[in-house]
Amino acid sequence: MTVRYKRPDKKNALSIVLAADREMHFTLTLKLTADAASTIIRNIYECFRMLGDALLVARGVESSDHLLPIQELIKLNVNTSRPISLLDNLRRLRHQINYYGYLPSVVEAEDTISLAKACFKSISEAVFKEVGGKKL
Repeated sequence: MTVRYKRPDKKNALSIVLAADREMHFTLTLKLTADAASTIIRNIYECFRMLGDALLVARGVESSDHLLPIQELIKLNVNTSRPISLLDNLRRLRHQINYYGYLPSVVEAEDTISLAKACFKSISEAVFKEVGGKKL
């Protein structure tokens, strides 16, 4: 894992949070089918990763992989109905889909959607607040 330090950029971090929110909102409107499962899982994962990136950008840190952004989210002190640590499982699932041609089941996509519904809003609000955003 390579980490590079840059100038903190809160404006860019806020843009990333807002983009993640828009993408998540859209992704959750997609009809869940066997053909759409991998796209839905990848999109949901990407929205969470973007939130982690927003934290890093606001702190002036650039990561060369997806591990650090997800780790930053897992460190957040946020109350959710499902454990935030499940984001690391989602990271691994997305890796299998992208790099090994794994075809996820509809049940795996339903679980991912459930995780997003249980955690995304709280995490997004915490990240938004931490990067200096005003009340939504």
